[in-house]
Amino acid sequence: MDIKQKKINLRKKIKEKIAELDAAYCQKADAQIAMRVTALPEYEAAKTIFCYVGMEQEINTLPILFDAWKNGKRVGVPRCIGKGIMKVYRVRSMEDLQSGHYGILEPRESCELLKPQELDLALIPCVTCNDSGERLGYGGGYYDRYLTRSTFPRVIMCRERIMEPDIPVDWQDQRMNVVVTESKTIRIGR
Repeated sequence: MDIKQKKINLRKKIKEKIAELDAAYCQKADAQIAMRVTALPEYEAAKTIFCYVGMEQEINTLPILFDAWKNGKRVGVPRCIGKGIMKVYRVRSMEDLQSGHYGILEPRESCELLKPQELDLALIPCVTCNDSGERLGYGGGYYDRYLTRSTFPRVIMCRERIMEPDIPVDWQDQRMNVVVTESKTIRIGR
């Protein structure tokens, strides 16, 4: 079986696991993950963070976004601009977001573009990941393409109950520097 098919199969398996997670576990895990992320030295030092807005079954990133705004950080959120291509735009509040591709909250057209070199830290989504910083995304390649141009630390957040030890990866898959779950922070390095 090739890597692409392995990824498809694992995505299906994990999405079934996610659907079975109870809401109380997800809320508690997400709150603990947000607390761990906002306590990271990389987060505390960052002037500009890049963070996705979590969808229904993803990690709830709103506490992180609100913390960043409260602490005077610039917040960049991705917007899909073409097949497999995204850019990061500054959002100053929830009012700067609107429903975009796939129903994901994205920055409005009027938001300021942020260049990769302006970002100090990125919080990256996943379907699942492992303790080595390997991630399985949603299959569009948006983040992997964007991260090839980056030098900032990359943090991936994942609930422990959906982590997988063996993630199929190929040459373009970008590895993360830090893995944050509800009970641990794992540093992988560059």
